[in-house]
Amino acid sequence: MKLYVIGIGPGGGEDMTLRAVNALKACDTLVGYPVYVDLVKPLFEGERVLTTPMKREIERCTMAVEQALAGHTVAMVCSGDAGVYGMAGLILEVAKGHPELDVEIVPGVTAALSGAAVLGAPLAHDFAVISLSDLLTPWETIAARLRAAAQADFAVCLYNPASKKRADYLHRACEILLETKSPQTVCAIVRNIGRQGESSRILTLEQLSQTPADMFTTVFIGNSMTKVIGGKMVTPRGYEARGTL
Repeated sequence: MKLYVIGIGPGGGEDMTLRAVNALKACDTLVGYPVYVDLVKPLFEGERVLTTPMKREIERCTMAVEQALAGHTVAMVCSGDAGVYGMAGLILEVAKGHPELDVEIVPGVTAALSGAAVLGAPLAHDFAVISLSDLLTPWETIAARLRAAAQADFAVCLYNPASKKRADYLHRACEILLETKSPQTVCAIVRNIGRQGESSRILTLEQLSQTPADMFTTVFIGNSMTKVIGGKMVTPRGYEARGTL
């Protein structure tokens, strides 16, 4: 009884790890959100594909566990990394009463890392990753985390910055960060990471507060030392303080 929870990275096949590809090929049943399932279908050699739409994550994980318990080798696929806003935790909760089930978590490249690679090196020092989605986390908690990250001078990566129902959430987040951070703080956005239509832009925190975003956008906010070098966003690690570069 085997269930793989696979992080497929940002979406392009070349950004999947070899371990993820091999796990996917070992399965006869593929489970996931339809968008993510479509991204990996070319690599999937089995015949059974099961999906559920957004906001039916518990049903999706239950279905994956039930299929594995029935004797299938199952791949639950997640965008990015399975343990970073993915299904790994929920799968383990759903499967907790079945010690006979072998659950293997296969890591993937999360958007913070793949987006950072597009921009340069914005996360080269301590950083925080915060989701602006308040579907499962109250906005008051999100706001408190934003303030704490700003006060500690973390570089920040924002997931789920806006949606049709949360069109102003990125602006609200920027207003909170501007309580502590300079309006000229180096920031950036990356959209459709690793997929067709990938784009990026470096801008200031003040400009970011007026910039539209959606669920396909990942936002990067620098710390007080972040700079632009040769068109790339760079947060220094501190090596220059130890000697001349």
